[in-house]
Amino acid sequence: MNNVDAPDSGILLFRNTMRITEGHLDAYREAVEKAVRFVEQHGPQVMVEVFIDEQKLFAHSFQMYRDSDSVRAHWKMSEPYIQEVMKHCRVERFEVFGKPDADVMAGVRGSLDDGVSPSFAVRFTGFMRLDALRSTQ
Repeated sequence: MNNVDAPDSGILLFRNTMRITEGHLDAYREAVEKAVRFVEQHGPQVMVEVFIDEQKLFAHSFQMYRDSDSVRAHWKMSEPYIQEVMKHCRVERFEVFGKPDADVMAGVRGSLDDGVSPSFAVRFTGFMRLDALRSTQ
């Protein structure tokens, strides 16, 4: 298991900012809900959270993975769900926090539309209390 206290723990956090297509908010919500429920049951993510700014038609998706292998597993199993979501939005910004391997970095770059360049920030320090979140809800 990864040592989450180590600066290079393997933990990866993705932040995807999407512009929802005008008139597609309900369809976007439905597609995202199906995708999130699927990965909740079958996916390798440690955490997935999606936030929507309805007034500006922006959505922000955060996904945490244990390591690059988890990202690859997610891509392999979730492609149909990702395609369905992307029918209703376009990626405006994609940020990767942590240090993915070269294969995942290339996969992220290759999955984005022209003009969208991902940013990569290496982990410095931090901690997680995911169990604490569950006990307060």
